[in-house]
Amino acid sequence: MKQNASFREAMSVAADSLRSSKLRSFLTLLGIILATTTLIAVMSMIHGMDVYIAKNVSSMGADGFSVVRISFLDVSSPKQFILMDKRNPQLSPEEFAFLKAHATMVRDYGMEVSRTSKASYEANGQEDVTLTGGTSNYGLLNNVEIDAGRFITDIEDQRRMPAAVIGSDVKDKFFTGTDAIGKTLKIDGRPYIVVGVAKKKGSAFGQSQDNFALIPIGTYFQVYGSRQGISYAAKAIDRSYLERAEDESRMLLRVWRHLRPKQDDTFSIATAEAFVKLWDQLTGAIAATAVGVVSVFMVVGGVVIMNIMLAVVSERTREIGIRKSVGARRQDILNQFLVESSMLAASGGVIGVFAAWLIAIVIRNLTPVPMSMPISAVILGVSVSALVGLFFGVYPAQRAAKLDPIEALRVEN
Repeated sequence: MKQNASFREAMSVAADSLRSSKLRSFLTLLGIILATTTLIAVMSMIHGMDVYIAKNVSSMGADGFSVVRISFLDVSSPKQFILMDKRNPQLSPEEFAFLKAHATMVRDYGMEVSRTSKASYEANGQEDVTLTGGTSNYGLLNNVEIDAGRFITDIEDQRRMPAAVIGSDVKDKFFTGTDAIGKTLKIDGRPYIVVGVAKKKGSAFGQSQDNFALIPIGTYFQVYGSRQGISYAAKAIDRSYLERAEDESRMLLRVWRHLRPKQDDTFSIATAEAFVKLWDQLTGAIAATAVGVVSVFMVVGGVVIMNIMLAVVSERTREIGIRKSVGARRQDILNQFLVESSMLAASGGVIGVFAAWLIAIVIRNLTPVPMSMPISAVILGVSVSALVGLFFGVYPAQRAAKLDPIEALRVEN
């Protein structure tokens, strides 16, 4: 009980000291504030991106993979990209048919290709949209859900019918306040009947994922040809079969392209797991850089706190002497200054949290970066700040505790 009372008294004295010299306290805390703000802002950015990628970017899912001509995951330098661009031929519908006919580890195989096109409706002006040609299982393979109407069908694909599923941005632009199903939307001057509207997905890095129109891939090939930009999407039988499904598809493509055993692949296979692994490497590098910057700020802030606390000890030497003369123990004086330095640093941590929160709001509203502040970042920021204050306050606190009461009372303030 006595120890608790002593601690509460130390906190009260420390709080009074901080309130009595606000400007000095604030200037002392600049290093701690900058360190905490940097730490939490970086953690908020990484956490926000992690959440976003988990929900949206990795649309393939844990059991999915895609086959593309060149994947940026496989490119380590401009020279390698140039080499792959010369070496890797375009994927083709014939290859897709071969894969789909012979793959046994895959429960679904789809084909897709995209381009930027102009869309218009009656008197409404033209708008740039992403026009995608896809097989009827496009929604399943790419995590696209229908909000109204239906998806395109195999019959519409085989007969090359002018059917379209549109994103919510296209719906809002041309069909606000009315039902889009059954309406005729023109894309590059050609009419398409809207058969479905997709659920809203939001933006990815500033680019809307809802500004699109999906048509049967057979229709797309009839209008635009089938010579470039094609990719395949697949779902393994089960998550445990993913690697075997990738290996099987790789083997089948190598057979189709007559590649010898020692020849490199002339295509790329990408998975959500590979993307997440690359993202983890990137965030690891960002976090390591942030830790270095934060460490410098923390050390600078801690040294400033130590110097200020030494000055405080000198200013309050007589006060310390009076307290010791009326019964204060060394431990009481030590506690008082340790609590004061910790509270000082923790206050800087709280200010840093508030500053990081404001930065996160501004960045989230004005840029495409999805910021999200985790509670763990707040706890970590304030805790580290308090520990820095405690560590750098030990020496001043010990000096105060060791003062001789008689000598201290002789000091004139």
